[in-house]
Amino acid sequence: MGKLEGKTALITGGTSGIGLAAARVFVHEGADVFITGRRQEALNAAVAEIGSSATGVQGDVSNLNDLDRLVAAIKAKGVSLDIVFANAGGGTLVPIAEVTEQHYHQIFDTNVKGVVFTIQKVLPLIKDGGAIILNSSIAGSMGMDSFSMYSGAKAAIRNFARGWANDLKPRRIRVNAISPGVVITPGYSGLGMNDDQIKEYAAQSATKTPSGRTGEPEEIAKAVLFLASDDSSFVNAENLIVDGGFSLV
Repeated sequence: MGKLEGKTALITGGTSGIGLAAARVFVHEGADVFITGRRQEALNAAVAEIGSSATGVQGDVSNLNDLDRLVAAIKAKGVSLDIVFANAGGGTLVPIAEVTEQHYHQIFDTNVKGVVFTIQKVLPLIKDGGAIILNSSIAGSMGMDSFSMYSGAKAAIRNFARGWANDLKPRRIRVNAISPGVVITPGYSGLGMNDDQIKEYAAQSATKTPSGRTGEPEEIAKAVLFLASDDSSFVNAENLIVDGGFSLV
């Protein structure tokens, strides 16, 4: 029997990288999953890969109308949610001297606004005693060149876990954050680096990591599984760092 047998989960940004890996792990452990993504083609491909236990709902988490459609789609299935993994997000390398209002809104709308209103909108669908996992980042507690907007956004996510764990105490809903380290996913192409630069960054990061390598999406997914399952029943308001020691030495 799987760790999530009979449970229903929502994973935003579930079409690639960590989100897709988490969806595969959740289904393997017995869950039915709803996944979201902005591009219908990628969403269709992800659902086909995950299998019949997955339902895709196209939408952008920063768009409140799309979030309303997501809620309606879940309600139409006649189910409640046991788990929400607010995973959708991303960043771009821009030094502070070049940050524009458009860039600021792009980063904070997806990484902060999207998480806030995803949780708010689906909260009535989450069962008492459920689990919420927020995807933060080690960038939220580190200073990284040209990454200050993303770092600030992810620092907010980590602190949402603290505040919302208190807000949801009466409903026994646990809220935790996960902070991945360097995990090369398709999202890295959005940073503004080419393939060679991404490979060089991964190699440099590996040398600075006690584990001697970068992480894999499946390794983050297994940590998310821990926070989603009863194995972490007494873990709340926590930030689980999964980075091979990169940020800790």
